[in-house]
Amino acid sequence: IREEEDTSPKIAFIGRPNVGKSSLVNALLDDERCIVTDIAGTTRDTINSKLNFNGKEYVLVDTAGLRKRTKVKENIEFYSTVRTARAIQECDVAVLILDSMRGFEDQDKRVLREAEKFNKALIILLNKWDLVTEKDTHTVKEFEEYIYESTPQLNYVPILTISALNRKRVHKVMDLVEEVIQERKKQIGTSDFNNFIESILSMKPLPMKRGRQLKIQYGTQVKSNPPVFKFFMNSPQDLPPNYRRFIENQLRERYGFKGVPITMVFRQK
Repeated sequence: IREEEDTSPKIAFIGRPNVGKSSLVNALLDDERCIVTDIAGTTRDTINSKLNFNGKEYVLVDTAGLRKRTKVKENIEFYSTVRTARAIQECDVAVLILDSMRGFEDQDKRVLREAEKFNKALIILLNKWDLVTEKDTHTVKEFEEYIYESTPQLNYVPILTISALNRKRVHKVMDLVEEVIQERKKQIGTSDFNNFIESILSMKPLPMKRGRQLKIQYGTQVKSNPPVFKFFMNSPQDLPPNYRRFIENQLRERYGFKGVPITMVFRQK
């Protein structure tokens, strides 16, 4: 089991107490496309579940206490920061569940930043969407804008509205998980990537620094799952932070990488 467990993508459902994590996991496990089996954890209180969805294997991280506990009040202790941090470190995809009625709080932002720091693929679920009154198409858009404005560096994270208790749109969760897993594995060919570098340099030339023209000679994707890009240039220490952001925005516009943090390394040529 050890080897198989290593290759199956690991998914962690995280969020504050009472946002509906149990309801969601139970709804997923009740989906007729899902077959689930428990994997004994290394510690007494961690149970990982093996999930077979549409013929693909996944591991749900830390499902102890999540399953079939909808009627029981969720144990606050259980979702301590230590547990969440451990689940984030162990997973490939972190799915943050928010209560639509309570919004996006500091704790949620912290958890998202933590997941980004460890280069995990990210998804945000707005649960209990059925309780939002006077819904119209603007509401979802407004909620998205509010989240993206409060964490602008995470505007690549997809947001999905669901109602776990009523099983509304729950079937879309695993489809989105699969999509970000594929994005995380994406590999860009070197010649294509260097064409991209040329195009952004002509779109927005690099500035002069200390009388020298900054230049990026070439770049390459050195790793996927998660993606890491290496750029070779003169004076990497002089690259302005806003140009770095510009590169990342252009990279996403051209290649996607939905829900996936991108690491960019700039080296002296």
